[in-house]
Amino acid sequence: MRTTPILEVEGVSKRFGKFQALTGVSVAFAPNMLTAIIGPNGAGKSTFFNVVSGAFPPSEGRVRFRGRDITGMAQHEFARIGIAKSFQITNVFKQLSAHENVRVAAQMRTARFSLLRPRASLGELSDKADALLQRVGLWAVRGKPATDLAHGQQRALEVAMALASEPQLLLMDEPTAGMSPEETVVMMDLISSLASERTVVLVEHKMKLVMGICQRLIVLHHGAFLAEGTPADIRANAEVKRVYLGQH
Repeated sequence: MRTTPILEVEGVSKRFGKFQALTGVSVAFAPNMLTAIIGPNGAGKSTFFNVVSGAFPPSEGRVRFRGRDITGMAQHEFARIGIAKSFQITNVFKQLSAHENVRVAAQMRTARFSLLRPRASLGELSDKADALLQRVGLWAVRGKPATDLAHGQQRALEVAMALASEPQLLLMDEPTAGMSPEETVVMMDLISSLASERTVVLVEHKMKLVMGICQRLIVLHHGAFLAEGTPADIRANAEVKRVYLGQH
């Protein structure tokens, strides 16, 4: 029996003035799978991420989540329907502690249910924040201001904040950008672990980095779909080899 996709992108194009950033991209993402969108610099990966994550609407085409058309939906609605995002540029509250950052993210998820939160629920939010910090390996620095955390730790903190909304789908834009080799290993291990519990789609230009952990790869080139398949399929694809010649 064919699995219903959790996310479908159908004929999506995006123009900025006269510049065509995406052209007729159609892909579907199976649930509970780790997929990477790859391609050399300028392939359209970030534009694709921004369209899929609701940062801006496509010029043409549709985006569906669990069969529901979410094209043009307001970004703040995404967390409510089960989609969370982790951006290339770290998006944390620098002056708050790691724990406070995650607690605020958890509180934002529950705020719509009740404006007057009972005191007991604050303890629940605090416990949830601690559990998420433990999950991403930040328990030891829970009391530190985010601004004092290393870059890799700030990225992990942002992942914990994204997980606070209990997403079914986690979208990650270049999760290892700016990281040291050691931080990169830690983040890729975390991503592999997270993908055992939910659908994860990540955008990455370092093909070698994702080959070892992803079940499926989608390759973009000049804003268009080029190839998709398992790491072995992509490794053997002549067009992909040509595009990535000289790329890392």
